[in-house]
Amino acid sequence: MTSAASELPVVHPDGRVDLGETPPASGRYANPELAPVPVGKRTWTTYNFAALWMGMAHNIPSYLLASGLIALGMDWLQAFVTITLGNIIVLIPMLLNSHAGTKYGIPFPIFARAFYGVRGANLAALLRAFIACGWFGIQTWVGGEAVYVIVGKLAGGGWSNAPSVGGHPWTLWLSFAVFWLIQMAIIWRGIDAIRRFENWAAPLVTVAFAALLVWIVIQAGGLGPILTTPSKLGWGPAFWAVFAPSLMAMIAFWATLSLNMPDFTRFGLSQRKQALGQILGLPTTMSFISLVSIVVTSGTVVIYGKAIWDPVQLAGNFSNPVVVVIGLIVAVLATISCNVAANVVSPSYDFSNAAPRFVSFRTGGLITGIIGILIQPWQLVSNPQIYIYNWLGLYGGVLAAVAGVLLAGYWVRDRAELVLGDLYRSGGRYWYFHGWNVQAVVATVIGAVLAVGGVNSQPGNGPFPAEGLIPFLKPLYDYSWAVGLVVGFAVYLLLTLPGASQRRPVPAVAAADDSG
Repeated sequence: MTSAASELPVVHPDGRVDLGETPPASGRYANPELAPVPVGKRTWTTYNFAALWMGMAHNIPSYLLASGLIALGMDWLQAFVTITLGNIIVLIPMLLNSHAGTKYGIPFPIFARAFYGVRGANLAALLRAFIACGWFGIQTWVGGEAVYVIVGKLAGGGWSNAPSVGGHPWTLWLSFAVFWLIQMAIIWRGIDAIRRFENWAAPLVTVAFAALLVWIVIQAGGLGPILTTPSKLGWGPAFWAVFAPSLMAMIAFWATLSLNMPDFTRFGLSQRKQALGQILGLPTTMSFISLVSIVVTSGTVVIYGKAIWDPVQLAGNFSNPVVVVIGLIVAVLATISCNVAANVVSPSYDFSNAAPRFVSFRTGGLITGIIGILIQPWQLVSNPQIYIYNWLGLYGGVLAAVAGVLLAGYWVRDRAELVLGDLYRSGGRYWYFHGWNVQAVVATVIGAVLAVGGVNSQPGNGPFPAEGLIPFLKPLYDYSWAVGLVVGFAVYLLLTLPGASQRRPVPAVAAADDSG
């Protein structure tokens, strides 16, 4: 670690903060990947952030969100509005948490140290990491299915109809493994390789989805019957009973990124560029992909006589092998583009934060990949009830409580001012009680319990009792993300504000000019 004198922060005219020429790159609580990014190396533009979101949102699970809602009884308009509204809502905490990354050049687990403690931040970081591992596994399974179909079109029935192992053809398991290795190779090359990959893959995938939309409308001679099929729920009480938990699930779909966007915004050229890039990238892209999903599937009813929601299965129905291969290569690119950015970057930092001297960014990515297999993702996506109500709803509520603590601490208690050097040392402002801020842990636990304590499953559609894990909390579970966010925020403020006046940040040293 460097001396305190060399760690005096420097504030540049645009508000971004540098730790000086010798940021902490080693020691018990630091390594080169966790150290603040120097202002001169924060170069991501509006396009980089917009392309990042285009790459992350254009993926097969995003495409399948609309199908899951329609399977629950919504019509296309209800599904579209639910998805769009959810993404507009989740953008708010996402932008608020992104601010610290751009201002201080720090990743999410270091940001969390300000409120959970230098050691306690591992609670928030590992909660985020293990959920990312689950998502990594889901996306890898979906991408493996695309590889399986591609090879099957070229190799014939011997590949597609191979003997089963564990309920699936052994060739599907092999495709899953190959797809896993491709992603590990990308993450092994580091964060800059991910940025370059997103820059060219994102627009390519967007054009491909648009081309699919145009083609299906022409082939179907119109928009198809799904757009005229009435809602099974109507607009009365039956709809609102499904809408609330579905909206929470749509918010939870990106609730993980609402926490760890500092992992990316730490490279931002300015607050305006990162915020504008995200505003242009997330809600517009998610609305577009859901609309493509709805219209394309509607057209498949006319062309193939049945609704085909899965784009991999749809590509498998094309008669021209060249078209099939091109379509599924795009699906593979879309899945990789999402997975390495959304589900590997964060846990790589999070696992590194748990043991900075022993776990690098690359090693953290490898740990993510291994856990992503062990979590058995093929089980999570097998049932829309389990996928939307249990998987998305459960983790969304837990992470919302963490988000509430971060928002309350950064914006209300500390007024967006952190002591940057103390985030990397013991005994400083963020050491609290042996490295843990007990108030943050208590707020998180209370928020999480109230949010997801009532988790329930319909008989045969999940592991939880129908009356709720904690029965009297069952009504709150339909609003899990909102409950977790509000309770985490409020409890943390109640526990910490009385002593806030004793914990004012050390003033930074202003820079003579903006070197960034």
